[in-house]
Amino acid sequence: MTQRTVLDAADLQRALTRIAHEIIESNKGTDDLVLLGIPRRGTPLARRLARQIAAIEGHPDRAEDLVGSLDITMYRDDLRSGTYRAPEPTTIPAAGVDSKTVVLVDDVLYSGRTIRAALDALSDLGRPARVRLAVLVDRGHRELPIRADHVGKNLPTSSVERVNVTLAEIDGTDAVTISGGRP
Repeated sequence: MTQRTVLDAADLQRALTRIAHEIIESNKGTDDLVLLGIPRRGTPLARRLARQIAAIEGHPDRAEDLVGSLDITMYRDDLRSGTYRAPEPTTIPAAGVDSKTVVLVDDVLYSGRTIRAALDALSDLGRPARVRLAVLVDRGHRELPIRADHVGKNLPTSSVERVNVTLAEIDGTDAVTISGGRP
C-alpha cells in the first residue's frame, strides 16, 4: 500500500497557527469563545489552538478557560452497524456554552456525519450564540450539508484513499498522510 505525506510537523503547526488567527479574527477576539475538540484527535488539536489563541491575545494563562472536549459516541448514526468506540468524557469550560461562540474542532472532515452528531451533542449542553467548525483536513465527499469555517488543508481525495492524522499527544509524531488509492 502506498503512503504519502501531505503535511509534516512544521506544515501542521503552520496550519494550526493560521486557523488560530482566523478564529480570533472571525470572533473579534476571545470574549465568549469556547473551543470543543471532538475525540479522539480533535481534542488535542483544540488544546493546541487554545494555547496559540491565548498566546496571540497575550493571555497564555487563559488557554484552559477556552477549551473542552465533546464526546459524540452516543449521538452517532452508525451505532447499529457495530461501529463503536468507548465514550470519552465531555468537558466544558466553567463558563459553559450558552450565548458563546463555540468552535468545534476535529481532525478530518469527510461525510459530515461526525459533525452532525457533535451538533446534536452540543444542543444537549446548552444554546451557543453561534457554532463554527475548524478542521485540520477537509477531504470532501460530503453526505450532509456541512462545511468547515476554518480549514488547515483542503485535500481532494478519492473515496478509496484514507487520510491518516497522527498527533504527538496520541501517536508520538505530527503528520498527515494519505494511503491507498492509486500507486
